[in-house]
Amino acid sequence: MTLLTPAQIEAELVAVPGWSHQGQSIVRTFQFKDFAAAIAFVNKVATLADQAWHHPDIDIRYKVVTLTLTTHDAGGLTGRDFRLAASIDAL
Repeated sequence: MTLLTPAQIEAELVAVPGWSHQGQSIVRTFQFKDFAAAIAFVNKVATLADQAWHHPDIDIRYKVVTLTLTTHDAGGLTGRDFRLAASIDAL
């Protein structure tokens, strides 16, 4: 996987509003009505991640879920991160 340049990262962020660039990752926080809804969302994300063979870091705090995407093997952001972010946004 080829790392994206800063200009490419900024261009990719346009397609996934709500995600922010933080260091070598992109991050988005989702809020739900309750814990059960947050866990249901995480389960859907897990299915997408397994299908893509690309897994986010997931932080669950009651009804708030924060996802962090980076391509660990490449040492930063690649197209895989933005493709998975777009799939998550489509849930």
